[in-house]
Amino acid sequence: MTAQTALPATPAQSDPAQPDPAQPDPAQPDPAQPDPAQPDLALAGPSLSPSRAADFKTCPLLFRFRTIDKLPEQPSADQVRGTLVHAVLERLFDLPATARTPEAAAALVAPAWAALLEQQPELAAIFTAAEPPAGGDAGIDPAAADADADALGLRPGPIAGPRQPSAPVAPMPEPALLPRPGVLAEPGRLAAFLGSARALLDGYFAVEDPRRLEPAERESLIAARIDEELLIRGYVDRLDVSPGGDLRVVDYKTGGAPREAFEGRALFQLKFYALVLWRTRGVVPKVLRLVYLKDAELCDYSPDADELRRFERTLVALSAAIERAKREQDFRPKPSRLCGWCSHQRLCPEFGGTPPPFPAAAAPPGIEITPAGDDPLG
Repeated sequence: MTAQTALPATPAQSDPAQPDPAQPDPAQPDPAQPDPAQPDLALAGPSLSPSRAADFKTCPLLFRFRTIDKLPEQPSADQVRGTLVHAVLERLFDLPATARTPEAAAALVAPAWAALLEQQPELAAIFTAAEPPAGGDAGIDPAAADADADALGLRPGPIAGPRQPSAPVAPMPEPALLPRPGVLAEPGRLAAFLGSARALLDGYFAVEDPRRLEPAERESLIAARIDEELLIRGYVDRLDVSPGGDLRVVDYKTGGAPREAFEGRALFQLKFYALVLWRTRGVVPKVLRLVYLKDAELCDYSPDADELRRFERTLVALSAAIERAKREQDFRPKPSRLCGWCSHQRLCPEFGGTPPPFPAAAAPPGIEITPAGDDPLG
């Protein structure tokens, strides 16, 4: 991996396909429905998204809980903060290039949060969670608890990373940003949450200058069919195209997961996108970029065609393994450090739990796609 690989800035251009900045960012098209603009990519056979494929690699039982049992998961404060920051970074590029400043990004946080609450009022539940006990909860990775505490301002000082948040915290949030009636929350905790999101944006500006960038696509759904029947698709945070046609795939990482535990998952996701772009556009992306906002770091990787061919074979084999596990109703747990980030421990045999009965009607071949910012482990 290289430290940084620069692409020339793309000349500014209007993009009528970009979403209205006044609309809530997380309102993604339903990926489970066929796209009339791409009739050949309708879900009629096995389908994989980066998040669900990574789930199966991480732990087959986790894949089952999420995809087949469809067990509900209450998003953590750290995950919700990630969704908020992704929304802000998308909206940032709706502004004229010269206006994309740290102050402008910070000003987008409050309206982006209000939009998220309007669409998903249940997100306010993160403010009702009790502070974790000093000794921690059994089975929960301390880094996971610290990431939530960091997002909600429950603990002073640097928690989940070496970078101390520098953005000021507003003393009192605006009334429109408070949770809906009936949901109790401390205004100070909400203010700390919004302040921690602004601090992550500081990390972004430390490694990139958005005034020099004009992304070709943002929060874009891309898809391709490989091996004649396997549909692979997902949402790309940002796609940059240089004047010479070089592609750079950019993925923002806001979570507090330990780097050694999830960087492989993040790179898997970027290779997934690279394969889709190569198969649909005939161009191997020049750079796959991970932007770590908490640590203010860039991680660039340059794939080649041979590597993507091998990765394609890996995905085909992975899909076959998933379909076999469905037929045999055999999804086994795979213990790792990421167990400490899992919200289904009470049902996992590794923690003394018992999975629910296998559904009579297993999940259809198509697998839903996790929008940007919502991957609990990435």
